[in-house]
Amino acid sequence: MSATDSMPPISPAAVLYRVNPTLTAEAVAAVYRSAGLRRPVDDLARIGQMLAHANLIVGAYLPAENGEEQLIGVARALTDFSYCCYLSDLAVALPYQRLGIGRRLIEEVRTAIGGGAMLLLLSAPDAMDYYPHIGFDKVQNGWIIPRQW
Repeated sequence: MSATDSMPPISPAAVLYRVNPTLTAEAVAAVYRSAGLRRPVDDLARIGQMLAHANLIVGAYLPAENGEEQLIGVARALTDFSYCCYLSDLAVALPYQRLGIGRRLIEEVRTAIGGGAMLLLLSAPDAMDYYPHIGFDKVQNGWIIPRQW
């Protein structure tokens, strides 16, 4: 069953979290697609590069009856583990949203980076109300040079 299939309700306690797991571009693209995250999900080589160059990734998994685990959530970050961390992607497959999985992915990132590093992200417009709800403060000081492709 893929991350985009509808699933019966699950217990949040059943979800497993792994720091820096081995992920495939296909599995991550499926989660991004299901979550509605605007990423180049049809360019698996680019997704692969995004994974290869991130230095902190947390995966959320559901155990399957056959012993395998299904990826249902991803937090992808770039950090120096001492001063700053940019949380580039936070995605939870649609059937598993509103169960606290995104919040727990962020907690796992915060644990990994330690208390001396700030956590920064850019939010999609539709998620602007989510981040203050889980403890983020809005920042006004910032600049961006948009990607060209």
